[in-house]
Amino acid sequence: MRSILIANPKGGSGKSTLSTHLAAWFAWQEETVMLGDIDSQQSSRHWLSLRPLESPQILGWDLDEDQKARPPKGTGIAVLDSPAGLHGKRLKQALMRVDHVVIPVLPSAFDLWASAAFFEVLAEIKAIRREEISVAVVGMRVNPRTQSARQLTDFLKQYDLPLLTCIRETQLYVQSIQRGLTLFDLPASRTKQDRMQWQPLLDWLVSNKRQQRHAI
Repeated sequence: MRSILIANPKGGSGKSTLSTHLAAWFAWQEETVMLGDIDSQQSSRHWLSLRPLESPQILGWDLDEDQKARPPKGTGIAVLDSPAGLHGKRLKQALMRVDHVVIPVLPSAFDLWASAAFFEVLAEIKAIRREEISVAVVGMRVNPRTQSARQLTDFLKQYDLPLLTCIRETQLYVQSIQRGLTLFDLPASRTKQDRMQWQPLLDWLVSNKRQQRHAI
């Protein structure tokens, strides 16, 4: 099983949007996908409860007799939506379970400042230094042709982190998410521009397959 952690210490950075869309994309590839919500707000879990039955299935956590959450048997991809303020012991525990970390970042000064401290913490994690965990950044609500996108790219250079892509702001996200759907569940002709923005992230996740290090 491969596992992907979506993380950023600041709330409202787009973690749930990334998590739900990645889970849906993998489900469309006929993967057995679990969307694991480790955020107390349970936004992704609520979205999952709204998902139409005719859409490709995405699983949630299985609870054992002791009420411990585990991925359902046969899960091939686990996407973990993390809470704001993830740090310390909880962050280290989460990193022990994953192969990839995707960090959504907004281009505002407040978001960049909050992300800077998080990047510095990640740089000290041994598994990341040894490249056992792949880390990359996605710009959220960013027009890639604007000054904001260039500032974000320049900001990330000091941490040696790749900005894989920038996801623009559009009402398509709002309209689909509130129905338990994603852009990948909508007609391709209607979402062509946005699917192109997601493609670098999808390519990175597919091409950076790694051996499972730890069981979730």
